[in-house]
Amino acid sequence: MENTIFGLTEAQLTEVGMTYGLAALILFLIFIVGNLAWKAKAGKVGTFALFLALTLGMVGFLAKLVIQHFLNIQ
Repeated sequence: MENTIFGLTEAQLTEVGMTYGLAALILFLIFIVGNLAWKAKAGKVGTFALFLALTLGMVGFLAKLVIQHFLNIQ
């Protein structure tokens, strides 16, 4: 008998977390960067610089997912 958490196996729970949990975290971090730029009155160039510097890791992670999807690598 497999152990379950909230009625899900470990693999299912991991899949849900990586799909919805990570998406929610990325959206929350984008909100934080936008709020930081707004409160700092950064302007267009400053806001772009903040988003570029603070979200570059997320962009790389999302690019990896897109590349894997198109190459059908799992």
